[in-house]
Amino acid sequence: MRMVAVVLAGGSGLRFGADVPKQLLRLGGRTLIEHCVAAFNEAPGVDEVLVVMPATHIGEAAKLLDGGGFSKLAGIIEGGTTRPGSTRQAIAAIGARLRAMRVGDCGVLLHDAARPLVGQRIIADCVAALSEADAVGVAVPTSDTIVVVADGVMTRMPRRDSLLRCQTPQGFRWSVLARAHDLALADPDFTPTDDCGVVLRYLPDVPVRVVAGSEHNLKITYPRDLAIAETLLQAADRGGVSS
Repeated sequence: MRMVAVVLAGGSGLRFGADVPKQLLRLGGRTLIEHCVAAFNEAPGVDEVLVVMPATHIGEAAKLLDGGGFSKLAGIIEGGTTRPGSTRQAIAAIGARLRAMRVGDCGVLLHDAARPLVGQRIIADCVAALSEADAVGVAVPTSDTIVVVADGVMTRMPRRDSLLRCQTPQGFRWSVLARAHDLALADPDFTPTDDCGVVLRYLPDVPVRVVAGSEHNLKITYPRDLAIAETLLQAADRGGVSS
């Protein structure tokens, strides 16, 4: 099955507090988006890479990526005003390409540009899982006890061994992802932030397979996260960190 990786870099990164979107911040001499595109460009199971960017930064992204030797880069498209909107833009672009190729379906890996250290093992595991499953999520165990709170009072403490923290990429057959988002778009009361969550809610009969993530695959949200990523990247360069 043909596999398209989508790097979702359409957000503004306001929580980070930088002058530019955080996907254009530098880590180890490369921007976060370059790290992400490079990871999927190097992955044997990925055929194409599509990047979703804010309209105001598409030109800048093109300058960065067009000269980066990324042979699998298929295009840079404008994102939506929300995360689900950006996903739908990618769904539409991939659908148009499938129709042009006269192909009925493909695999899609959706990855946050804020996770620049995604490893080849995770990508390969997602690709392999999609050969058998229609939806795949990457997750890691939580080391903290999680409580459910209502009105400032603890109401429930779920078993920790049943709780995982989601990461990306998240993988789907294109047809499944498109159907789930069509149903979500028709529901004015649902504002999804996670594509596995869209499938879980609107296509409950579709199992979402879990692939083991990595603490190395952290999300850059605040400045301290960038410092941690820098340390992990240096350790990986020395052969001291496995992703």
